[in-house]
Amino acid sequence: MPLSIVILAAGQGKRMQSLLPKVLQPLAGEPLLGHVISAARLLKPEAIHIVYGHGGDQVKAKFANDSLHWALQAEQLGTGHALAQAMPEISDDHSVLVLFGDVPLIQVSTLQSLLDASGNSLALLSVKLNDPTGYGRVIRNNAGQVVRIVEHKDANTKERLVDECNTGVLVANAKQLKQWLSQLKNNNAQGEYYLTDVISMAVRDGLKVNGVLAPTEAEVLGVNDKVQLAEVEAHLRRQRATQLMLNGATLADPTRVDIRGNVTVGKDVFIDVNVVFVGNVHLDDNVRVGPNCYIKDTRIGAGTELFPNCVTDRAIIGPNCNIGPYARLRPEAQLADNVHIGNFVEVKKANIGSHSKANHLTYIGDADVGKQCNIGAGTITVNYDGANKWRTTIEDNAFVGSGSMLVAPVVVGAGANTGAGSTITRDAPAGKLTLARARQVTLEGWQRPKKK
Repeated sequence: MPLSIVILAAGQGKRMQSLLPKVLQPLAGEPLLGHVISAARLLKPEAIHIVYGHGGDQVKAKFANDSLHWALQAEQLGTGHALAQAMPEISDDHSVLVLFGDVPLIQVSTLQSLLDASGNSLALLSVKLNDPTGYGRVIRNNAGQVVRIVEHKDANTKERLVDECNTGVLVANAKQLKQWLSQLKNNNAQGEYYLTDVISMAVRDGLKVNGVLAPTEAEVLGVNDKVQLAEVEAHLRRQRATQLMLNGATLADPTRVDIRGNVTVGKDVFIDVNVVFVGNVHLDDNVRVGPNCYIKDTRIGAGTELFPNCVTDRAIIGPNCNIGPYARLRPEAQLADNVHIGNFVEVKKANIGSHSKANHLTYIGDADVGKQCNIGAGTITVNYDGANKWRTTIEDNAFVGSGSMLVAPVVVGAGANTGAGSTITRDAPAGKLTLARARQVTLEGWQRPKKK
């Protein structure tokens, strides 16, 4: 049976105390809704429908490049009313899976179990909570079948003792859902049209309602305020750190690693504390990452070590390199094997050849550096003339003296040396020493200024 997925994402989220719609609040660098959409896509549905409301323009703009169907809930009159807004676009022969834009940790394996349990009937995802206060209770009959859901405010004393709670996530046939939704009433404590009322309607119509328990409480946690957002972030952090360790990485402290994207690792990788990964990152065998590093969209070759407090962004680092401490590799930095980039060195849009070194206080931008070059401390490739960027070429075995200014476009030839403190404005010939310094003078009779 074809599958359509509806994600309810119209809530305002007043408790967030934010100008940003609730479903756009960031979790591990991605909006809450983005996590739910990613899980939904893995089920390969015919279509994904988003019911939006508060901050709708922002929400739609954020996901404008995704193939999504949008349904407006102009008034927030409950979950049943929200789902009804999307149903006209869904064919009667589809199964409908209902998800929530503020429940970001839902696992694909759990959703697949729910789909498998639905058959030609209705399946509901539930969870057992240590403290079920505020949640709708799942009421089962003596045979263990789900017969209805009672919202906390409408539950009597006995019903409030039940610890099995509704998550709101369910699967049902589209034709039947449309029929039940049209019959919903709002005669309850909240004055809303509850989606959960379709459970009792299904039982009334003789359908078997299969209840599927979520494996963990964490994956069905909803986010309504910043405290809950932090709690979900902690769960996700631990989940991703655990997966890294299962894949072979050693983490100095799994609670102090943030993974805001997709990280893959080889064998015997070591990651120290307070490391942040963003986007797509790959660490090859025996990579070591020191504390307080920020690594975004970067590939790091085998045996390379990042010392503390380094930043890499869209860089490619070859094997057996030493980076940092306090180094910054900006977009399009590409390092070959055995390169040394030392403290307070910045590399941008530059290729650096095998066994070359820039160990101190240097800027290499828009440059091509050959093999076995030594870039002295305080060197700058002067790549910007105020309007355009120009490239610097440093050929194999060149030695650039400390404090050199290489004013691009310029070439330092193979085996060339530039004298310390030189400003090189023309090509430096291969194999020769090039100096560009003003004549040193000493002024007689000069006196240091005195304070008044």
